[in-house]
Amino acid sequence: MTGRGKSAPRRTGTRSTGKARRFALVAAATAALAGFSAAPSPAATHGAAHTERAWADCPNGYVGLTYDDGPNPGSTQALLNALRAGGAKATFFIWGLHADQYPDLLRAEQTAGMWIANHTTSHPHLTQIGEPAAYNEIAGAQNTIRRITGQTPTLFRPPYGETNAQVRADEARLGLTEVLWSVDSQDWNGAGTQQIVQAAATMRAGSIILMHDGGYQTTVAAVPQILSGLAARGLCPGRITAGAGGGAVVTAP
Repeated sequence: MTGRGKSAPRRTGTRSTGKARRFALVAAATAALAGFSAAPSPAATHGAAHTERAWADCPNGYVGLTYDDGPNPGSTQALLNALRAGGAKATFFIWGLHADQYPDLLRAEQTAGMWIANHTTSHPHLTQIGEPAAYNEIAGAQNTIRRITGQTPTLFRPPYGETNAQVRADEARLGLTEVLWSVDSQDWNGAGTQQIVQAAATMRAGSIILMHDGGYQTTVAAVPQILSGLAARGLCPGRITAGAGGGAVVTAP
């Protein structure tokens, strides 16, 4: 499920400069939390595009930041502001019914340059509901996301991480790559901000961390510290995609 992304060797001076830039991004992300409910201005958007380049020096590879269950009016815009302030991108696994409720927030994720993925229509236990119900849950979210954003997702996360041969067959039928996780932040289970940050500190190249766009302010507050920890360890937020063997891997954005 994991993969290693490598960049070309760089001179020591260049690497040091890249690290300094990353730390500057983290400071900006921290400041962004003070006004996370406000929509970013065009100037902020330009700044985020500029700061993304500071993550180009990734000597120790890439990791996948993921947020499930949104969009959510209590956290989506806050997460977007914090991620963009730090020049980082993440994958948002979308709950179809929530997308129908808050289409503008889904479009905001798209505008922010985040990767939009499928997390079913109503978040059921897919392995327990049988067919064609399981297929329809996945296909329904696929249609909802496409209708709102004009994009067709290529990634899918089964709710609760529950999967089997039939679910994987449904995914294949819809052209989706299944994405689980290697690190669980436990934000869904009441983890505090420092616990979430500590979980993120265990990530290595190719790791994918499970977090949630579920209205948890602890998860929002963890973003700057997670980015700081990645920068200190020479890791960068990357893009999740299908690997050569069909499984999910993390690569350069």
